[in-house]
Amino acid sequence: MDPATLSASALTALIRSRALSAEEAVKATLARIDRLNPVLNAIVQRRDDEALAEARAIDARLARGEDPGPLAGVPVTVKVNIDQAGFATTNGLRIQQDLIAREDSPPVANLRRAGAIIVGRTNTPAFSLRWFTRNSLHGATRNPVFPALTPGGSSGGAASAAAAGLGPIAHGTDIAGSIRYPAHACGIHGLRPGLGRVPAFNATAGDRLIGGQLMAVSGPLARSAADLRLGLAALSQPDPRDPWQTAYAPTPYRKRAAIALTPDDLQTDGQIQSALTAAAGILQDNGWEIGTPTLPPFREAMELQLTLWLSEFGLGGAEAVAREADPDASFVHAELGKLAPPPTLETFMRALQSRARLARLWRGFFADWPVLLTPVSGQLPFPDHYDTTSPAAFAEVIEAQMPQIAPPFMGLPGLTVTTGRTATHPLGIQALADRGNEHILLDLADLLAPEIPAVTP
Repeated sequence: MDPATLSASALTALIRSRALSAEEAVKATLARIDRLNPVLNAIVQRRDDEALAEARAIDARLARGEDPGPLAGVPVTVKVNIDQAGFATTNGLRIQQDLIAREDSPPVANLRRAGAIIVGRTNTPAFSLRWFTRNSLHGATRNPVFPALTPGGSSGGAASAAAAGLGPIAHGTDIAGSIRYPAHACGIHGLRPGLGRVPAFNATAGDRLIGGQLMAVSGPLARSAADLRLGLAALSQPDPRDPWQTAYAPTPYRKRAAIALTPDDLQTDGQIQSALTAAAGILQDNGWEIGTPTLPPFREAMELQLTLWLSEFGLGGAEAVAREADPDASFVHAELGKLAPPPTLETFMRALQSRARLARLWRGFFADWPVLLTPVSGQLPFPDHYDTTSPAAFAEVIEAQMPQIAPPFMGLPGLTVTTGRTATHPLGIQALADRGNEHILLDLADLLAPEIPAVTP
């Protein structure tokens, strides 16, 4: 079997036992990237020589009887919107193509400390602003499983790479679904950790404004539940550069899951409702109680999330969008502006005030129901670049993505699990939990997430 198609769990076991060298694993992955990436354009920055040198160093440490870390020799990818020393943190922008990082961001540093080998950096839409992946600097990324559909965004390159076996674990970021939706669109699994679980800081950009601080997180995308667990463990190691990071320890929980097929009257496709019902049935067969309690607000949280998210663009972001002149970003920014006009100081402060109330309501909900099953999106994954075809199409996309946009406002973790597929679309569900309860979501993934084979487009 091609080592590049193995899971991280299988690879690290082979490498540790010396049945396969880290160098062989990296060479196999680089060869697969050579073969498939020209079609997919998932990886847009490569580091072949450095990756091979690091792999040989892992093999040397193992030969000396040392422990190189839980991801010893596993090839991984990271997204181009986080700092990696020696590489441009482009975020899909021509105006940042020379923004070279001098130090690794916490997620990159943590992956290295775990023994992972970073083989490349993955594509994102300009400003990481869409659920589709195309920009004027790096071009468009393709979905390896369903070429007519979006690969998702903004971690579209990450999901495409993981689905195609260009590294079993991919780093992504998520402020409004950017891990969960690409995982869904490419038919794999993705975990958005909650606020404070994975440390973050980009020295090239400095401290983010409060919306980004509260809602943007890094997390893993993978083809198996075990690899999500490995990825989160590696990414979540302490780093003093992030003042929001908090240490969490798994706590016992009751096996009670709520299910919401149409949260806040979301128009949900019938196939998605069937996938949710089937997932609830699996949980019930494994001793879980399933219920349909009244939910705290989704739609209000989505509207306030957009207020905080887009407030950042009011302080230099709009000017950057104009300078970049990326057609997709310009269109999306204009349409988002219609939904969330520039805030006044009072509306901004009221949004933060409402966040406390909504977070309290959701924490109370999860105290009774530790898990909530919802759609990832109200619609099956969209045709590629559908959002920029018209204002009406954009509004349709935004409405469908409500289950992704709302949870980050409260800092909640979320899991996307692909449970099946039709001839034309993947099928899957989203599971939400309280902050610090990623372990519950990973336990659900063990039950619900099939191991997805790497695809060859």
